[in-house]
Amino acid sequence: MTVPTLKTARLELRPMRFADWPGYAALMGSGRAGYMGGPFGVPAAWGMFCADHAQWEFCGSGALMIEDRATGASLGQVAVNRGPLFPEPELGWMVWPEAEGRGIAHEAAVALRDWARDVARLDSLVSYVDPANARSCALALRLGAWRDDRAARPDPDDLVFRHFG
Repeated sequence: MTVPTLKTARLELRPMRFADWPGYAALMGSGRAGYMGGPFGVPAAWGMFCADHAQWEFCGSGALMIEDRATGASLGQVAVNRGPLFPEPELGWMVWPEAEGRGIAHEAAVALRDWARDVARLDSLVSYVDPANARSCALALRLGAWRDDRAARPDPDDLVFRHFG
């Protein structure tokens, strides 16, 4: 499977590189990862980092790093997660603290959501969000998703936002 590279006005969504690990590990080891079941130590974060990459080979989708086209700086990650940990394909996002509040997650999520629908031809896409994560709940709604309280979820406390399907 060839991992795609997607471009938006400000961003390049590109395949993961080992050089992305320090930023990923820092976020996953911080309190901000609490919305995803963390914070996580190095072994767990490394496993997730590798799984994000491996999903492309195993599932035909996975994670892309968010890069600023003007500076080349890594800003976070966006993913279409599939596999045994996800009841259905999930659109997920996370941005490094310095990228928050700039519309980066929205711009990246729109691009990957549209790729999932138009190129990967997925029939359905959801986002699993911790109910305490008000910013991600707002982003899911801004993306045009709606609450689907009947959908299966990996964590029974998560909210499910359906993007299409």
